Amino acid sequence: MTNSLYAVYGASGCGRGIMPLAKAQLREQGIAAERLVFIDDNPAASLINGHRVLTYDEFLACEASARYAILAIANGNVRETLARRCAADGVNTWSVRAANVITMDDVTVGEGAALSPFVTLTSNIRIGKHFHANLYSYVEHDCIIGDFVTFAPGVKCNGNIHIHDHAYIGADAVIKQGTPDQPLIIGHGAVVGMGAVVTRSVPPGATVVGNPATPIVRK
Repeated sequence: MTNSLYAVYGASGCGRGIMPLAKAQLREQGIAAERLVFIDDNPAASLINGHRVLTYDEFLACEASARYAILAIANGNVRETLARRCAADGVNTWSVRAANVITMDDVTVGEGAALSPFVTLTSNIRIGKHFHANLYSYVEHDCIIGDFVTFAPGVKCNGNIHIHDHAYIGADAVIKQGTPDQPLIIGHGAVVGMGAVVTRSVPPGATVVGNPATPIVRK
């Protein structure tokens, strides 16, 4: 519908990285750039990179036959809160992917995904809702990824890995391949630090750093 309104929710660095992908995707569908805006709860400007910046209430007040938003917030807990807010207000979930994303065989990706340039998803992969895969990250075969998971740039997720909801994987982290009978597990809400090399499963809520990755002990 040409009168639909589309939004990137979040005008920080994450949102500004997703916006050009969203614009290109809509252009392929014949939808004008004017129908694409930023939403920001605390806007610093009324125009960013040529796109209007609206508060959430202003977005809801705009004339539109339907509304769509992708949640460009790195924090998975915040993404979940905003997803519930949008659903309650009838704002549709929207997925955005770069034109050069590679998806191979038997890959399922849930609603609301943001797939940046040079992302690769190989084969036999299940990914949940509102997944963020930043530049040059990949997911290898036989992986299961939960909801609201975030990959920073350059994440290497090798085969037979299970990543539970709300996990955050830092830039250039490497996760060692598991086995079909004993997948390597990244627990719910776990954080893998930048450049970490993960060689064993990470408990829920833990933060691991280093090579090999070890938990941070909080005093």
